[in-house]
Amino acid sequence: MLSDKEGFVRLPNEHIIFTSPPRTTLSLKPNSGKESFSISSSSGSLYLTNQRIVYLPSQQNPAFQSFTTPLLHIYDSHVSAPFFGPNVWTAIVRPVAGGGIPASIQVVELKFSFKEGGAFDFHSNFERIKDRLGQAVEHAREQGPATSQATPGRGVDFTHVHLDELPAYDGARNPSQVGDNNNQHQSSNSATQASTTESAGANTDFAPPPMEPPPGYEEVQQQSVAAELEDRLRRTSS
Repeated sequence: MLSDKEGFVRLPNEHIIFTSPPRTTLSLKPNSGKESFSISSSSGSLYLTNQRIVYLPSQQNPAFQSFTTPLLHIYDSHVSAPFFGPNVWTAIVRPVAGGGIPASIQVVELKFSFKEGGAFDFHSNFERIKDRLGQAVEHAREQGPATSQATPGRGVDFTHVHLDELPAYDGARNPSQVGDNNNQHQSSNSATQASTTESAGANTDFAPPPMEPPPGYEEVQQQSVAAELEDRLRRTSS
């Protein structure tokens, strides 16, 4: 895994995203505290790639030469900034089978102390690349066996996942977008109805006068003429 030229041998299609200053410390121990297993290094370099994190201690020895874990095996990561001392990045890691951690340990607590800074830059890059990797893995799985190869313990061959070529993630349709579309549709219908109402009102205001008199008009007019004639006869007789 180690290389004299770059410090470690890269996997196919692996790219380095972040490199820490050389005085970054590592602490690895069981999360429960019931096991005696522990690994620590007072100085070393931390590498974040598009597939994993790699830590190389400044002083290597037969007991500890390097530490690496896939990004999707890391959970609950966060940065703490104490009043005194360097910023610390902490996470829970699910060990890889055959990676040197006893099989009886299901999860371990991983800590990196950034003595020369870089904790927040590392964390932001880690969250970003892990999110994109998760989307890429999901996309590869949806494509079926024709475009993804099964890998024991992972389900997808990460060497065939190209993050730079990842299409825009759709996922489930956003309910807010559905609501906006419905609102736009309702607004369009309301505008159409309003336009129809206005047109109807305009047609009523400017409609031509009727060619025939209203119902009962002749009867009322005859009654009016008869009443006026009777009134004249009364005045003449008197």
